[in-house]
Amino acid sequence: MNVLSVTPEIYPLIKTGGLADVAGALPLALAGKGVAMRTLIPGYPAVMDAFRKKKPVLSYSVLQGGKASVHAVKLAGLDLFVLDAPHLFDRPGGPYGDATGSDWQDNWRRFAALGHVGADIAAGAVEGYRPDIVHAHDWQSAMTPAYMRYGGAAATPSLVTVHNLAFQGQFGAGIFGDLGLPAQAMAIDGVEYYGGVGFLKAGLQAASAITTVSPTYAQEIRTPEFGMGLDGLLNLRAGDLFGIVNGIDVEVWNPAADAHLAARYSAKTLKARKANKAAVEERFSLAPGDGPIVCVVSRLTWQKGMDLLIPAVDGLVASGIRLAILGSGDAGLEGALLAAAARHRGRVGVVIGYDESLSHLMQGGADAIVIPSRFEPCGLTQLYGLRYGCVPVVARTGGLADTIIDANEAALSAGVATGFQFAPNDTAALVHAMRRLAEAYQDPVMWAAIQRQGMKADVSWDKSAQKYVALYEKLLSGKAAAA
Repeated sequence: MNVLSVTPEIYPLIKTGGLADVAGALPLALAGKGVAMRTLIPGYPAVMDAFRKKKPVLSYSVLQGGKASVHAVKLAGLDLFVLDAPHLFDRPGGPYGDATGSDWQDNWRRFAALGHVGADIAAGAVEGYRPDIVHAHDWQSAMTPAYMRYGGAAATPSLVTVHNLAFQGQFGAGIFGDLGLPAQAMAIDGVEYYGGVGFLKAGLQAASAITTVSPTYAQEIRTPEFGMGLDGLLNLRAGDLFGIVNGIDVEVWNPAADAHLAARYSAKTLKARKANKAAVEERFSLAPGDGPIVCVVSRLTWQKGMDLLIPAVDGLVASGIRLAILGSGDAGLEGALLAAAARHRGRVGVVIGYDESLSHLMQGGADAIVIPSRFEPCGLTQLYGLRYGCVPVVARTGGLADTIIDANEAALSAGVATGFQFAPNDTAALVHAMRRLAEAYQDPVMWAAIQRQGMKADVSWDKSAQKYVALYEKLLSGKAAAA
């Protein structure tokens, strides 16, 4: 089975978040299951610099305002189509914005081009290649099924995966004339969305199926609270909506072989974590103590619930908990956390920014990780925590609810607890969960049991990849039945 994946980012070439991890890991996980996945990505500078240009497999004299070509290459074990369109992608900054963080004003043009090319490849524009299924990710790729619907690949099954419904790619109606779509596409059952053009909405309307990255989030987005204005459409398409939890790369995230750690360890050698804990204490200037170190590795934003943690800091420190925080985001939240660190020297440490190596060390040395997200489609940091015996404390939402088993009395008695959940999502509930964690930490036998149970959890891509295979097969059988 040949599957074309279309994505705006892919690990290890270009990454801003979990989408890149999924896009990079899924093809490798599917390879042993009878699925050959090729991925179309934009030719950002970092991507173009990673290979020597070869003869294009597809060329455009004009694509959204300039010349473009597509190159078939293999990088980092991934089969790729790279869209080389210098007028769209050869620019400094990040994939979606400049060095100041401001979005590129022509993002609609950039990612319309990506979707257009994806649809062309689906229709057989690359000689010798025509995919059986097209799998698009998030709003930046969601126009692919829309172009397929109105072009030469309408019969090819397509799938859109929503990694975060909050980001939808909404633009004014004035761009429609430059999208290259027929007039009838500017309708409620096409790309029109609240009087403008909605890229994600267009994909959700046109795709054969929709997935999101956890079963709970798939249900949550059908409600007004989490649906971000799209719950009506998602309820109409409920029969085509599926939730499949993300996995992680268990080779990259392996405490027994992680070069970022001060000491490597396994579930049988948890005492070796002490060297990593000491390294975390040193890096965050935390005084040694008997209480647990609870870490945060997160964007510092409202979505991630960081404003819920800030009012709790003084009380948590008074209870013996130490905090190690790594992240960046909202300037107000950054300032409040730095102020907390200044108030509690030796008890609270904050590093503003992102450091991949340090994030590994924190998972390997902190006792727990807190993730108080207001909504979380899947989440990956709690999966890293499970893998590393860094016990997760999570809000009961989305993928957090699906992947962490709360250490309530029944779960502890059954030996299945892997962390601590809390609800409702407010500061009081968060503090209560942290107190439960602190109490459990005082019982070394209980604590080690929770750590080991988490480390036993299957957080690999294997089961999730199999669910994607089953969905692909279902889509193909539907196509065959329609024929």
